[in-house]
Parts: sequence; structure tokens; C-alpha cells
Amino acid sequence: MCGRYASFRDAQDLADEFAIAEVADDARLLPPSWNLAPTDPVRIVVERAAKETGEVRRSLRVARWGLVPSWSKDPKGGARMINARAESVLDKPAFAKPFGVRRCLVPADGYYEWRVLPDGASPAGAAASPARRGKVAKQPYWIAPGDGRSAAFAGLYEFWRDRTKADDDPDRWLVSTTIITTDAAPYLAEIHDRMPLALPPEAWDAWLDPAVDARGAADLLGLGGPHDDVPMVAREVSTLVNSVTNDGPGLLEPV
Repeated sequence: MCGRYASFRDAQDLADEFAIAEVADDARLLPPSWNLAPTDPVRIVVERAAKETGEVRRSLRVARWGLVPSWSKDPKGGARMINARAESVLDKPAFAKPFGVRRCLVPADGYYEWRVLPDGASPAGAAASPARRGKVAKQPYWIAPGDGRSAAFAGLYEFWRDRTKADDDPDRWLVSTTIITTDAAPYLAEIHDRMPLALPPEAWDAWLDPAVDARGAADLLGLGGPHDDVPMVAREVSTLVNSVTNDGPGLLEPV
């Protein structure tokens, strides 16, 4: 799974890297984070047709991490839908519709994963402490593209209408997102058996194109790996990242 990641690159740098035509104000003002967690606001890249002209434009927007299906009674369940498995995304009611019509890219500088340690072992790093009795010790890793560029995680987004709010209330719509995961590349499988599916640049246009249907999008997932199209590098980091209250570039320091 992917339960924590970082996105600290400047919005204009993302606009240049992803050929984005429009950056929403909230996306421009969203502060950098080295420790994004479920239900946090995150940036997504989408392509949508303008209502006035029908012109399809690529934009950088903000969504809440954890997809809330349009038919949900409330948004509480979104925290459990931060990931969608690539193998079953077409079969799950919450993901099938957005997979066909509302796909996005989730820009990330990298993500965190935790490796289960042998009994009696403790994680490396100054913040580490022996595991309590009955508690499994885990070593956190920072995993990021080896070339220093952004990772473009394949994602989905959805709109949820809050029926308790008036039609003219700007907060009546909640935009939420999920990250698609796949089997881990062999060189990362020792850390965890799953990883976010990062799409290579040559797949971005088709993935975002609203004219590409679900079957066409399913074919694109093969372009993203999970092995060598977007090579990643991993290093051990401090257990400071375990707490969502900790943030800052120091979380990326190797131990």
C-alpha cells in the first residue's frame, strides 16, 4: 500500500514538468509537505473540458486523499480508500466509474514504506526504540525516483455532494482522490509487497485524456511498471516519520 508520501516541489515547477496550463489558487498556496497522510489535502493533475468552450485543459488542483464515492452518505469512509489495487480497480464499485472518466496523476517527490523487522530487532535511527512486547518493529524507508524527477502516481478522483449545504455554498462539493497500487518491483519487494503505480511520461497524456475509456486506461497500466519504467531508489530513514505530527526535510535524512 501507499500510506504516506511527500510532495514539496513548487507548484510552478510541477506546472512546467507536467505541462500544466492552469494552476488553481488552492494548489498554488498548498504548503509543501514531507509527510502527507490520509485525509490530507494533496495536489492532483487532471484534464477536464471547460463548460463554456469545451476545450480540454490540464490543471493542477487540490483533492482530499481518500476517495469518497459519489453515492456515499458521508465522507467518513474515504480514509479507508487511499489506495486502489490495479488488479481489481475495474471490479470495485467505488473505483470503476472514476477509472473510466476521472483519472488523474498524483505528483510525488517520493513515498514511505515500512519493512517488518525480525523479532527482537529495532529500527535504525536516533528516533528508534525497542518494540514494545507484542508490537511488531518496522523500519521506515524513503523511496523516490532515481533521476530526481517527480513520480506521477496513477490516481482517480471523485466528486461528492454534501446535501446538508446550500446550492450556493462553495463547500458543497468535496473532491477526493486515491492512488493506484501494484505488485512491488523485485528490488523493492523485500521492503513491502505493494507499491504505488508510477506512470512514465509517455503514458501521461493518454491516462489523463477523458476520451480514453476504462479498457484503454487498463492497457496503460502496463506502461507504468511495476518494474523498470520508473526506477526507484530506497534508503532507511528515521522512525520520526511514523508520527503524522512530524514534518520537514529532515525526515528524508538517511540513517
